[in-house]
Amino acid sequence: MTTTSTLTLGGLLGALIILYANLRPWWTGGREMKQLSSFAKGFGAAACAAACPGGALGWAHARTGTVANGSGERLGEGATGTSQATGLTSGQLAGLSATGAVIVVLAVFAVVLAWKTAGKAEKRRIVGGAYVGSALCLTAGVAGMLAWLPGALNGAGDAVVAAAQGAGIL
Repeated sequence: MTTTSTLTLGGLLGALIILYANLRPWWTGGREMKQLSSFAKGFGAAACAAACPGGALGWAHARTGTVANGSGERLGEGATGTSQATGLTSGQLAGLSATGAVIVVLAVFAVVLAWKTAGKAEKRRIVGGAYVGSALCLTAGVAGMLAWLPGALNGAGDAVVAAAQGAGIL
């Protein structure tokens, strides 16, 4: 299986359709944040996974780009007759340390647990958020907006280690 680190217009199209499908009910409804919480959990977990340079989470992030590109290009070309294979400027979250990686695993694990206890509709929203988050983190714009994330994850991991050492646990 191949993976990609570049999102195409078709991949962006697919991610934007899912994003719109999740934002529209919130916008036309009461605009309560709890309406977006499941989608945001998935998006957050995907953003954390996007900071991983490899491993299972890094592979899943890159694989999402391949899936998004393939499905979005088929959708766009089938609907319009025009190729959607033009690549976008790619971006990447970089700089995750070992302590930050611990926080990433814990965050993704928490979202997996939330998914396991969620209802059918909420599960779909979590998966949709993860798909959109992972796909959009392949673009330079979203990766640039989230460039602070690896540093924040590293800082949180360092704080956990320092607290554990201060408590005599480590």
